[in-house]
Amino acid sequence: MEPAWNENWQCLQRFLPNGWKDMARTLGAWRRQPRSIASTEALLRLLLIHLADGCSLREAVVRAREGNVASVSNVALLKRLRASGEWLRWMAVEMLRRRAGPCVRPTWLEHYCVRVVDASVVCEPGSTGTDWRVHYSLQLYGLQCDEFHITGPKVGESFARFGVSSGDLMLGDRAYGHLKGFRYVLGHDGHFLTRLKNKAFSLRNAARNTCSLAGLVEPLEVGEAGDWALVGQAKGQEDLPLRICALRLSEEAAAESIRRAKKELRKKQRSLDPETLALHCYVILATSLPDSISAHQVLELYRTRWQIELAFKRLKSIIGLGHLPKEDEESAKAWLHGKMLVACLAQAIVDEGRFFSPWGYPL
Repeated sequence: MEPAWNENWQCLQRFLPNGWKDMARTLGAWRRQPRSIASTEALLRLLLIHLADGCSLREAVVRAREGNVASVSNVALLKRLRASGEWLRWMAVEMLRRRAGPCVRPTWLEHYCVRVVDASVVCEPGSTGTDWRVHYSLQLYGLQCDEFHITGPKVGESFARFGVSSGDLMLGDRAYGHLKGFRYVLGHDGHFLTRLKNKAFSLRNAARNTCSLAGLVEPLEVGEAGDWALVGQAKGQEDLPLRICALRLSEEAAAESIRRAKKELRKKQRSLDPETLALHCYVILATSLPDSISAHQVLELYRTRWQIELAFKRLKSIIGLGHLPKEDEESAKAWLHGKMLVACLAQAIVDEGRFFSPWGYPL
């Protein structure tokens, strides 16, 4: 009788993209057959023990040996991980494309390289573990990690942490909504799109009058998009022209946003002022994109970014970054790509589980 874990592996393979074995050779993960790894299947199983189960390199090779998957050293596994980065990325992208994810660039963004940036504080294991902040950038259309940095926890989130090239469109959450970061992007011929952080800087209209953000968006109806050309101003900095786009949320979505904000502030023992509380009923964005791209398109683009943000949150909850390689760029990128694949596999299984029957998963 076949062990249950072998049956599970046969089931899991049904979720992988077509041609995944051939692409292992094409993308350099499987250059020649080693004596210790029998097949590309065995290679992927070995990598997933390390990536999905949160095992250290040493524990992963022990489990693989006991399960008759492969017999390699932890050093050999690390080398295999480094060589498999592009293969892991390709499988994650193909799985996302099959789920109708944001892999196909719309025509109105054909002149932009859309990059989503984010950061997360992680800790090494143990009572003496050190806090680190991982700053990373993913190309939205292609889901490719194109840049990352590891710093101490006191180094804040900013567009200035990343290299920006002409045509880059940098997407960030509220933490990136500062004028210095905007100027950095514009100074490198890029564009930005961020969630606007209340009171991060003041806003003025064409008549140089200060605008209340709450008063600006208050007339909007549910589902209505607003679009304003304003100027951002901060102490000791030059004025910066900005385009502000906003959308009023439904009552249910607004109530949930307020609930989350209150919960977060209770943890920090802080109170929420009435104006900021009112602004949680809206999605308010700051961007440098031209008027030829409508406010609805700007908001839709940011909504797509939020879907990726949800994937990041699932990714962070699934993995333990304590063993993230901190010096080797290739193995770190391969690790991140592998974790994206694990997240895509987990989501695919959840999606199929909604239509599960006693006959099993579809072929």
